[in-house]
Amino acid sequence: MELRHLRYFIMVAEERHFTRAAARLNMQQPPLSQQIRALETELGFDLFKRHPKGVDLTAGGLVFLDEARVILARVEQGSLKASRAAQGIEGTLVIGFTSSAAAHPLIPRIIRAYRERYPGVELSINEGSAREVTEDSIEKRLDIGILRAPVSTHQSLTFHRLLNEEMLLTLPIGHPLLNTPGSAIPLIALKDERFILVRRPGAPGMYANLIKACQNAGFEPKIAFEVERMLTNVSLVAAGEGISVVPASMRDVHRESVVYCRIKDARPKLLAPITLVRRTFNPSAPLQNFIGLARELGGVYRKGTG
Repeated sequence: MELRHLRYFIMVAEERHFTRAAARLNMQQPPLSQQIRALETELGFDLFKRHPKGVDLTAGGLVFLDEARVILARVEQGSLKASRAAQGIEGTLVIGFTSSAAAHPLIPRIIRAYRERYPGVELSINEGSAREVTEDSIEKRLDIGILRAPVSTHQSLTFHRLLNEEMLLTLPIGHPLLNTPGSAIPLIALKDERFILVRRPGAPGMYANLIKACQNAGFEPKIAFEVERMLTNVSLVAAGEGISVVPASMRDVHRESVVYCRIKDARPKLLAPITLVRRTFNPSAPLQNFIGLARELGGVYRKGTG
């Protein structure tokens, strides 16, 4: 039994006449009659009572008509749903992000724009450290991760850099260095300070760049604490436990307790990227649409701040 047999049957049932049904189907009447006979043979019962003026449905035909319509409707709905899924208009997308990445205004802008453009895609959003986001991407628990610098590489992962932003020095209110003339503080002025940093597994690139910049400035930084998330950095700075360096987009966190300053003379330059991470193989259509939109908005953001 083929779907065309069901369509033929429904047309004859609606017209109650083979010739009129054949005309609507743009086919000859004899082949249509043969197809209906073949369907009846396959089913094992008559669908129509034939008479000189046309046909009437049998009791079995009446029941089969309802079922045939349901089947064709489900096939049509399934085809439409599959087509929308193939285009990324429907489906699901699991997004993971770090708190410091989510603090950047571009990220909520991307997610909001994606919801508006693809309302049929169900979004699931989770927060974690960069290490957790990376591991969840490898283990397929996430479709897309949003973090700062990659914490590790893996053969199954692909990274997309959206932008870089400046890192700012974070000091507790009343810190003596805030009396330094000028709008930026030289890196060498931090040689006696206690640093609070995201631990190496959480931010190896940014961590390594800061250490290298301090060494190039002529001193080895004193690490007071290594924490899991950058928000904890700022909280500890606010508590007077040391100083830190965080992305510029976090400069509104604890503004009543800390001050954010630019750093000068850092080599290499201290930058915080925004990076997408995903599995390399077989990206879904919703995922491809998300990456395309993120790159599009990332380009707009860079132009607006360039």
